[in-house]
Amino acid sequence: MAGAEAIIDVRGLTKRYGGTTVVDHVDMQVERGRIHGFLGPNGSGKTTTIRMLCGLLRPDEGSGTCLGLDIRTQSRRIKPHVGYMTQRFGLYEDLTIEENLVFIARIYGVSQRARRVRETLERLGLEARRSQLAGTLSGGWKQRLALAACLLHDPQLLLLDEPTAGVDPKARREFWDQLHALAGEGLTVLVSTHYMDEAERCHRLAYISGGRLLAQGTPAELVACAGLATIAISGAQLASLARELHARPGLQVAFFGNSLHVSAASAERIEAAGAAARAAGARVQPVDSTLEDVFIALMTQSQSGSNG
Repeated sequence: MAGAEAIIDVRGLTKRYGGTTVVDHVDMQVERGRIHGFLGPNGSGKTTTIRMLCGLLRPDEGSGTCLGLDIRTQSRRIKPHVGYMTQRFGLYEDLTIEENLVFIARIYGVSQRARRVRETLERLGLEARRSQLAGTLSGGWKQRLALAACLLHDPQLLLLDEPTAGVDPKARREFWDQLHALAGEGLTVLVSTHYMDEAERCHRLAYISGGRLLAQGTPAELVACAGLATIAISGAQLASLARELHARPGLQVAFFGNSLHVSAASAERIEAAGAAARAAGARVQPVDSTLEDVFIALMTQSQSGSNG
């Protein structure tokens, strides 16, 4: 959405702990009403970046704004306008759904609390369970309650840190349908995830590894810019063929059901891999590269360029 207002606009964001740089000069812009996916392996710096964006952590270097406010000098003014959902369930398990929401509404100083809690219960489909103890909820319902708590104070920005970890596929899909409905109303969402199907549902993506931002763009842009060629190999003896191809430099090899997907940034390496597969009696056909192929390639490049 060209020309849209940037809700988040940061440059050179850096955070160090001792001698370790966990976020390394990150530039990021997130537009209003968009779902911006934040991807990367465990320990890549996603959570630290999110916490700096909403004022929970002060950057060691860099500058920028969140909701038009300076992340260094105005962090206290940012927090009341942000909903932050952590990976782990952070509400009180010995309180009911409704009691948890009333408590959160008091913390935020929400006016007309009873009406706001009632509307939020209805909006998130929690009305019938309002008297159920939070500790007895399944992962999907806990997730829905956590999202409800984030929305009570009518934030302008949602920061979601791997919110669907451990949640079943149906609940994940319902959660993402809700996120798109919220974005359609103008709410901005920055969400970290490990799931490729969720990444494909984001308007834009950013990939971070080793604290460095390696790629940004729409899902289609990231696939196109990666420059990967991919083939699907099917037939007998795929396990032995996979071992042989794994030993070749510059190839990504993964099982996809009854076939192997092999990707590389080099057309020559893909052609050689295809020739080896045909020589072994397998069938080979070119296929479109996926986001998973792209992110595995980025992770491999990052690891090979590091010192460990």
